[in-house]
Amino acid sequence: MDLQQLCQWRYATKKMDPARPVPADKVERILEIARLAPTSSGLQPYEIVLVTDAALRERIRAAANGQAQITDGSHLLVFAAWDDYTPERINRVFDQTNADRGATLPGWEDYRQRLLSAYPQRGAAHNFEHAARQAYIGLGFALLAAANEGVDSTPMEGFDPAAVDAILGLRARGLRSVLLMPLGYRDAANDWLVKLNKSRRPMAEFVSSAAAPDA
Repeated sequence: MDLQQLCQWRYATKKMDPARPVPADKVERILEIARLAPTSSGLQPYEIVLVTDAALRERIRAAANGQAQITDGSHLLVFAAWDDYTPERINRVFDQTNADRGATLPGWEDYRQRLLSAYPQRGAAHNFEHAARQAYIGLGFALLAAANEGVDSTPMEGFDPAAVDAILGLRARGLRSVLLMPLGYRDAANDWLVKLNKSRRPMAEFVSSAAAPDA
């Protein structure tokens, strides 16, 4: 399928088949695409926690309004953003980039210093919100990657982040949960949404052209 067909095929799966686990190689490829997603300044200020343990997923389901995909699917991706931008985190990324590229590009160290002088001073609350927005980019890539693998998924915001953070011990790692994404295979016979037409706003309402301001 081409990209448009993939977008037509995928949907926020409501009922997954617990008897059909997703193969490990497919999960690895989905995670790799999420890892390659772009982020602001290339900082990748979030991590993905992969949860397969059934007991853990039961606890997370209880903290997510009982959404069954969390336990009916075989894998749960928890997108967890940095709780703050610290000098240590920023420097680690820049040092890794220099090592990966085998050189320091002109202006790169000046850019490092600009971030070091600006980001930590903005405050943890501001920085977490910025990091959380980057996680949404990774989610979008992961959703399309799953569709490309023929794997169903459901993006979720409807959960108690503090409870999930406690279940997974995220705060001790400087992380806060932002999004959940179960992976599995649709139970087409029992999913009320699977046969309904995809509904989106018309292109004429969704895209508009910017007009030049009056002189």
